[in-house]
Amino acid sequence: MSVVISGLTVSYGRSAVLSGLDLSVSQGELLVVAGPSGCGKSTLLRAVAGLVPFTGQVLVDGVPVRGTSRERAMVFQEDGLLPWRSALRNVELPLALQGVSRESRRSTALAWLDRVGLTGFEDYLPRSLSGGMRQRVQLARTLAQAPALVLMDEPFGALDAQTRSTMQRLVAEVLRETGTTTIFVTHDVDEAVLLGDRVVVLGAGEVDVHRDAILKAVMA
Repeated sequence: MSVVISGLTVSYGRSAVLSGLDLSVSQGELLVVAGPSGCGKSTLLRAVAGLVPFTGQVLVDGVPVRGTSRERAMVFQEDGLLPWRSALRNVELPLALQGVSRESRRSTALAWLDRVGLTGFEDYLPRSLSGGMRQRVQLARTLAQAPALVLMDEPFGALDAQTRSTMQRLVAEVLRETGTTTIFVTHDVDEAVLLGDRVVVLGAGEVDVHRDAILKAVMA
């Protein structure tokens, strides 16, 4: 699934968080959007997800974004798991809402929990899981829906360094293996360089630095 953004402007009151942004993402690409807090990274994701009003145009596979779609899945920093549902039932939930049969959604959920290394934890409630494990459940829940586009908003920001490193490797491996188009937001330069097929830096509403410039800055 490709994304083409033209003249994207998002305003809150009289303030424009993004103004006239142009950006494209190729099919199967893992694009990382970096930049300081307040530059509009999360707003960009929400616009592509169809969660905020905007002017300009966002095309996903040539179709204008007009609200949300199950083909576009968003992963937040907070895991958003339902505390009264087990890991397995959290992963099953969006499939149940899509009308997938009980047997099929159970097998799909189990397969994804195994893929993210959580076999044996299917019946655990979120409060009994570590932060990294909860993020694994969220990743499994997202990918179980087979979205064509995944939007990730600093999903590892609250994790400790070791867990974060493990999750970064897992996400890069799984997303590239599935060929899922991904826009990943971070403010961490090292994470951006590690994960991205391409990296852009958002500043003052414009994409103004690309991967080569970031690599030079890191190596300096």
